[in-house]
Amino acid sequence: MPSHQTQVVIIGGGPSGLLLSQLLHRKGISSIVLEKHSRAHVLGRIRAGVLEHGFVNLMREAGCGARMDREGEIHGGFRIAHQGRLDRVDLAKHTGGETVMVYGQTEVTRDLYAARDAMGGVIVHGAQNVQLQALMGARSYVTWDQDGEAQRADCDFIVGADGFHGVSRKSIPADVLKEYEKVYPFGWLGVLSETPPVSDELIYARHERGFALCSLRSRVLSRYYIQVPLTDRVEDWSDAAFWNELKRRLPDEVAASLQTGPSVEKSIAPLRSFVAEPMRYGNLFLAGDAAHIVPPTGAKGLNLAASDIHYLYHGLLDHYLRGDSAGLDGYSQKALARVWKAERFSWWMTNLLHRAPDGTDTDLRLQRAELDYLFSSEAALSSLAENYTGLPY
Repeated sequence: MPSHQTQVVIIGGGPSGLLLSQLLHRKGISSIVLEKHSRAHVLGRIRAGVLEHGFVNLMREAGCGARMDREGEIHGGFRIAHQGRLDRVDLAKHTGGETVMVYGQTEVTRDLYAARDAMGGVIVHGAQNVQLQALMGARSYVTWDQDGEAQRADCDFIVGADGFHGVSRKSIPADVLKEYEKVYPFGWLGVLSETPPVSDELIYARHERGFALCSLRSRVLSRYYIQVPLTDRVEDWSDAAFWNELKRRLPDEVAASLQTGPSVEKSIAPLRSFVAEPMRYGNLFLAGDAAHIVPPTGAKGLNLAASDIHYLYHGLLDHYLRGDSAGLDGYSQKALARVWKAERFSWWMTNLLHRAPDGTDTDLRLQRAELDYLFSSEAALSSLAENYTGLPY
């Protein structure tokens, strides 16, 4: 069995795993990234692209921010449509100048791959049957199969950044791990179209027919969503039916300026809130979707993964460069404190803007009152803006 020696094995070649590998490499800390899918598959995944300022700064620190800064769009606000009105949340005003960057997750991943290639980073694609071993030992190791041959990597630490369905979280004993989950009774039907965005900023719409979102990837690529029942299938929705329903949920002036076109990609995503505790077990650290899932309302998924990577990166730096393991020892507690605040915010935005299948007239009036209060209170707007642009690390 071929054996590799490294300091950190990272399970998962998505943006969080690649980002950590890149950051560590620049500080002389070795890592191997194991990814079960091909690079083409990873780059073919369509994901959100609203980046908090903390994530943007991490990309720059990793030496991967040049194209993002050149092509990404800085947004100083977003809009909420409700009761036929279109109100704006001024992020910069209510946070002292903080903004978000609109830059697709696929482009983030592409930039990270390019940086890893330029530095000769070790990324193993097609890693199957990954097994995490000796997690409570002085050193751990990971085994996997590649092209029919068994492989092994010995390491100090393992980072599980392999998503909700990955092997990392499942490697923690059931009597140690506690999981919290809330499944929402609706999903998002999303359409990607090669059309100019209807707005230069995101529009979140609360409507009695259900939630809608107008987003964008670039000046010529738009992403739109509508709330649908979990029983719906993509095949149930033609492009024409989607555009017609989206228009019904938007203010008249927005619907009138909406440019439609054939869908490039169409999918339905269920919504859930999920947290696993603890995020460390021995030499294993969980990060990103392996440890937590948020509903996409508020765009916290990728950004939460970035804050995990921030804490892990600095903990590993302190351990290897200064002999101080306090950051690693406190990783789970510190990361979870921020995770639960983001979970709260995503849950609040989801409940504010969606219509529950069993919702009553009272629930609808309470939503309206909440939105009326939001746009009559500078304090409420400041709280929303602070959470949307990203709580401090």
